[in-house]
Amino acid sequence: MVTEEEVKKALESVCDPEIPISVWDLGLVTGIQLKEDAINVQMTLTSLGCGCVDWIVGDVEEALQRLPGVAAVHVEVVWNPSWKKERMTARGRMKLEKWGVKS
Repeated sequence: MVTEEEVKKALESVCDPEIPISVWDLGLVTGIQLKEDAINVQMTLTSLGCGCVDWIVGDVEEALQRLPGVAAVHVEVVWNPSWKKERMTARGRMKLEKWGVKS
């Protein structure tokens, strides 16, 4: 069975297509459930009108399906809790600052 740490590492490899920061570091992931050979992820987006939702969800699914022993991945986009900059990791805030965005 895959571990939560392995899932986190895989999510760190998936970047938002508009901001070169991972979905993990942006704080978009709101929940992870592991069950035998399946991974369920709940995630939010930075805005309701995000035009990249299908792209991001597809990239998350691909990254998680590459993990050994994973047979099923389900990604659910949720809006509660909503995204806030406080959800970002320190690394995510640092990367934003390098792009000239003060968090």
